Amino acid sequence: MTEVRVPLFDRAEFGVRLGAELRRAGVAVTPERSVRFLEALRLLPPVDRAALYWAARLAFVTGREQVGPFDRVFDTVFGGLPRAVSLSVRRDRGRPVPEAGVEPDPVSGRAPAPPRPGPDTVTAPLPVGSLGALPDGDRRPGPAPRTEALPTAGSTAEVLGHKDFGALTAGELAEVDRLLALLALRTPLRRGRRRRSDGRGHRVDLRRTLRAGRRTGGEVLSLVRSRDRLRRRRLVLLCDVSRSMEPYTRAYLRLFPRAAAGGAVEAFVFATRLTRLTPLLRHPGASGVDAALHRVGGAVSDWSGGTRIGHALAEFNNRYGRRGMARGAVVVVFSDGWEGEDPGAVGREMSRLARLAHRIVWVNPRRAAPGYAPRTGGMAAALPHCDAFVSGHSVRALSEVIEAIADDGDRRARRR
Repeated sequence: MTEVRVPLFDRAEFGVRLGAELRRAGVAVTPERSVRFLEALRLLPPVDRAALYWAARLAFVTGREQVGPFDRVFDTVFGGLPRAVSLSVRRDRGRPVPEAGVEPDPVSGRAPAPPRPGPDTVTAPLPVGSLGALPDGDRRPGPAPRTEALPTAGSTAEVLGHKDFGALTAGELAEVDRLLALLALRTPLRRGRRRRSDGRGHRVDLRRTLRAGRRTGGEVLSLVRSRDRLRRRRLVLLCDVSRSMEPYTRAYLRLFPRAAAGGAVEAFVFATRLTRLTPLLRHPGASGVDAALHRVGGAVSDWSGGTRIGHALAEFNNRYGRRGMARGAVVVVFSDGWEGEDPGAVGREMSRLARLAHRIVWVNPRRAAPGYAPRTGGMAAALPHCDAFVSGHSVRALSEVIEAIADDGDRRARRR
């Protein structure tokens, strides 16, 4: 039995570039359709051009008017449509009319039935290098295409997902930025001060019950029930921008603009002093992550300086936390714990913050190093007051950060 071989390719990059090419051709491609296409490639890797054609068409095409532009893009990229495209038919005044290039049956007038795969079915392998021609469709003549066995290794996106932020190049950071856009920060739910009517609620709404009884002469015929309104807890992000954290700060801060646009989120950075970023991230002027980070860079004067964690935490507790910003909130601290002054101040301020906040998550990228132990003064003083201690040194490790933020278990049990 002959093994069917296909070329090496990066599925994530392929899906993004193919979607961009289809948009230029007039097909309304959304990010959800690109994700659906990548999921189809993961579950059922294509072994020939026909399988790839139908996987892409079922994921990207949602209307009959999009079939023509899609076929032109596919033909430009891969140099010819597969014979299975003869399955496409359209209806004209109640009669099925075959697509161009498909001969109808002389008796019934219908398109021929799709050929079933068998020992005589010819499947053409995907040409190597065809994916690189996606941006401009420029296919230069060259040697005959060779084929490679489909590897079991992950794509570039999977490799970057495990790569340490401190080892990323500028180009890789741009790729990681697209992966960070898929992360969603969600805090636990809490009971709001207001209530809403619910026939299956556990509490009787006395005021609405009596108001309804006025329409029946004061007789209460039924009880109006209600339940609590649920709201997301506030999320407070504190990021260390000192020199020791510089390789990781550039990745962490790319999360802040997206988080700030999602709701009740407050963002701060600190090195020798505390700077509030929330007004800058929600500025109505320039939009986008890069524009927001540009404004942040111009507002932070102690970037890549020394570290005064205890002083920064004291300033946050006195100016913001005690006045209600940290009360019942989930506080996330991005820092390696290197304190340039008194470590005891870190412990005292963390103790104050723990009494205000619902949950404290400390993200330390040094934790991922082999044999790491929190022996530095600042980290050792802060750790007893943290509910979660995670590394967050890569995109995959940030998923642990998200889980720690969303966790709403027993706090006293975690502390023990």
